[in-house]
Amino acid sequence: MSPGIGLMKRRLEKEKDAIALAVSGIAKKYDIIPEKIRTLETKYHSDSGDWYVALGWKEKKAIIQMDSVLGTITKIKEI
Repeated sequence: MSPGIGLMKRRLEKEKDAIALAVSGIAKKYDIIPEKIRTLETKYHSDSGDWYVALGWKEKKAIIQMDSVLGTITKIKEI
C-alpha cells in the first residue's frame, strides 16, 4: 500500500524548482538557450498537486504542467 499524496514529500516544493524544470523542458524541446526564456506566470493547483508555469521566448509562449510529487513535466501546450 502506498501513502496518499498528503503523506508523500513533494519534489517540486518551491516555485523556483518548478520554474527550473519548466525552463529545462522548453530548452530541450525547442533547442533554445535557457537564458532567453522568460517566466510569465506561475500557479500551484493545491487539489491536484500540479504546478503550471507560463514561459515565453522569441515570439512563442507555452504553458508547462508538472506533477509536483513525481517532479516531472506532464504536458507542454504551446499558445
